Formats: sequence, C-alpha cells, structure tokens
Amino acid sequence: MATGPETPKAPEPPQGAPGAWQPLLGRPALADLLGHPLAGAALTELGRLLPPHVAVHSLRVFLLADAWARTHGIAYDRVGLLAAAVFHDAGLVGRAPLGHGGFPGRSAALLDRFLAGHEVGMGRRTTLTRAVREHMRPFPARDAGPEARLLHFGAWLDVTGRGERQLPDERRRLRALAPTPWFAVSFSARVVACGLRRVLPDSPVTAR
Repeated sequence: MATGPETPKAPEPPQGAPGAWQPLLGRPALADLLGHPLAGAALTELGRLLPPHVAVHSLRVFLLADAWARTHGIAYDRVGLLAAAVFHDAGLVGRAPLGHGGFPGRSAALLDRFLAGHEVGMGRRTTLTRAVREHMRPFPARDAGPEARLLHFGAWLDVTGRGERQLPDERRRLRALAPTPWFAVSFSARVVACGLRRVLPDSPVTAR
C-alpha cells in the first residue's frame, strides 16, 4: 500500500550549540537557515570564537535586523547577514593587535577570512565586511547597502534600545527568550578596553 511522502525533519542546530541559544535558533528567521552550509559554519564559529553572552547578542542582532527587514519589505542577503552578525563583535576577543579600524576592522578581517575559506565571491565579501566594519558608526553611511543598514540597526537596538519604536516589544521578547543580564555594561567595558575611543571607524588614530 502506497504511503504519502514523509514529513521532512526540522534542521538540526549545530552540534554542541549551547542551551542558551536554543530559544533563538527556534525562531523562524534562524530555523529556516539551519540547513544552509554557510549558516551552519557561521554558527559553529560563533560558539568557537565568542563568549556565551556575546554570542547570544549576535543572534539577537540578526533576529532584530531580520524583523526590521520584514516589517519594511527590505530584500537582503539573509545567510550573509547572519555571518556578518556572527562576526561583527569577534574583534573584541583574543589577543591580536587591533590596528587601524579598531575592533570593527579586526572583526571585518576575521569575517573576510571566513567567507574566503568558504569560497564566497569578492563582491559579496566586500558588502558584508563593510557592514561589519561600519556597524559602530553613529549612523549608517548614506550609500550603505541593506546588509550594512540592517546590521547597524540590529546591533544598536540590542545594546542601546535605539530604534525600539520601529519594532515594538521585539527586543523585549528576544531578551526574555535569551537573557544576558547587564550585557550593555559589560559590552561597553569590553569596547573601552579595546581602545575604540581612539580608533573609531573612518576616524584618525590619535596618540595619547
């Protein structure tokens, strides 16, 4: 007797994904990407590179950016933006010298290395690394593409609450699902420790 097609199984989260991630990985915007090789590789790097609270922040940034894009009908590179969100604060950790561009510049270099290793083309890499390099600007550049504007929006909303009126309650819902108490304070301390005040993107380095 013939039977109907089997119901496809939901994609599995990356092996060893922390429990704190699970509520966020279950959100449709992330769950839809779990079977994509580049998305899976990016999430594996997220667990390897970042402390747990910063990793959770990165996932919330992507979800906030995606929610804003859906609300405004903005088409964008979803897998690429997830990779950018994963790496956007990677420059805050480790012991390598920051160099010009501060931690966003280092984060962009780490993202570029990751994308090149997965054979992502130069045009796409340039777009995504620019988004990471410029995400700490007070406002996106006028010629910034959708990925840069979305990453900027998500990052600032999650840390500072700026833009919350455009997505009422979304930040609160995500923080309830995956809380990181005192994250804004610890994040700011980490940024200051990395010397961001002296090497803001597109700003000259000043000696002290």
